[in-house]
Amino acid sequence: MTEILGPNLTWASLLPPIVAIIFIIITKESVFSLVMGAFIGCLVFVGFRPIKALEMMLDVSVQKITSNVYVIIFLALLGALIMLVMQSGGAIGYGEWIGKKIKTGKGSQIATAFIGMMFFIDDYFNCLTVGTVMNPVIDKHKVSREKLAYLTHSTAVPMCILIPISSWTAIVISTLEGSGRVDAFDIFIKSIPYNFYAIFTLIIMWSIILLNADFGPMLKFEERVKVQNIKNNQDISKKSLEGNPLDLIIPIIVLIVVTILSILYTGGFFSGESRTIFEVLKNTESAKSLTFGAVGAVVVAFIMMIFITKSLKFKYFMEGISEGIKSMTPAYIILILAWTIGGVCNRIGTDKYVESLFNFINVPFWSLPLIIFLISGFLAFATGTAWGTFGILIPVVVGICHNLGDNVLVNAIGATLAGAVLGNHSSPISDMCVLSATGARCNHIDHVISQIPYVLLATILCCIAYIIVNFISSLIVVYIGFIFLIILSVYVLGIYNKESKRRKWTRKV
Repeated sequence: MTEILGPNLTWASLLPPIVAIIFIIITKESVFSLVMGAFIGCLVFVGFRPIKALEMMLDVSVQKITSNVYVIIFLALLGALIMLVMQSGGAIGYGEWIGKKIKTGKGSQIATAFIGMMFFIDDYFNCLTVGTVMNPVIDKHKVSREKLAYLTHSTAVPMCILIPISSWTAIVISTLEGSGRVDAFDIFIKSIPYNFYAIFTLIIMWSIILLNADFGPMLKFEERVKVQNIKNNQDISKKSLEGNPLDLIIPIIVLIVVTILSILYTGGFFSGESRTIFEVLKNTESAKSLTFGAVGAVVVAFIMMIFITKSLKFKYFMEGISEGIKSMTPAYIILILAWTIGGVCNRIGTDKYVESLFNFINVPFWSLPLIIFLISGFLAFATGTAWGTFGILIPVVVGICHNLGDNVLVNAIGATLAGAVLGNHSSPISDMCVLSATGARCNHIDHVISQIPYVLLATILCCIAYIIVNFISSLIVVYIGFIFLIILSVYVLGIYNKESKRRKWTRKV
């Protein structure tokens, strides 16, 4: 690799995410925006030499593709599996079968949220599996795919960070241990109630579902799909007898079981050595495990569709694999570019610059968790990575709180994790935004835009909570107050937006 020498960057290291976000807002085109953000960051870094900048960007892209090749293979196999269950009629049959149990759009959303909360082992696994399983159901009941993306994203990341046996928590615990805390697991458990963003996001999501109170851009997508899907659902109902739900159910079960077993295998659970589940999750290779699961699912789909249900001929099965892989091309492109811009940020020191700003902050004691939450959220938003944010800020926070007592440290760690989840949930360059949209089969930018009001509501409430918690000793009292406030806010915003929409339509008519 050609050595690239760049200037000693300060604020300019923030250019890649800033440029990408500005272009996304202006153009609504994620590919162009990500390319421009990465290229301009490289251009500044190499002293405005375009050829060197292009070389640097390509070097970073190749590195990211190489280190994430299992994720790309998994996406390809998942795309193939999705196409196969659609062509075989499995998705239609499954939608018809589960539709007999789920009678309403609200019921389909409740089922999606429950399934999403159960798959807490890994965020990638959660988003793509839940999106695949629930797509035919939400289509049948005229729920927008943007809403499906929001539901899967809002369960995947919060559950992964709140449940202490996930790939996310393994990373957090290992980072705490690396920061010199021998009681890392105890600190993490105690920090869970202070992870306000993850908890508030789940409460907001359930409030929106149960109150049927969408607002902001999501309301537009929900109203639009009610008109657009009428003809599609009529077409589906005519074909429903052709589909066998087992063509979807069995491969998905295999995907889940093989993935979980692979997570244990790659983490050394079956090595004969005595390892706790947390050590296994810390050492596991999630992307490889997901790939093993997808391979198993496609193999079982082949056996099911060719020999058992005989829903596809061999020729059409192979064509389905090819078409499914092609269908994932937009996801590959956006995901690779998101990795690239994250790699460029790492190369030019975006994380180090934010860390240096953090070290110079001198704030009142009561505002420390709030400041940590906002900085963590900004860093995760700017770089698109929650795990990277953990690695950067947790050692810094442990150092800052070293002499302030464990209670302060626990609150601060909770704020750090909450901010990382916020950034991951909202950043258009976050891989989880891409994968949530991919699993739900909706436009990436539409997913980002549709959940912005929900993210803002959770963020505002978190800021208030991190101030109030310093003056109210009982967390139970804090949560009772905020649950009431969340339900009231969702109800009022939902009613106001629906009434505004109704008046707008009335004027048009």
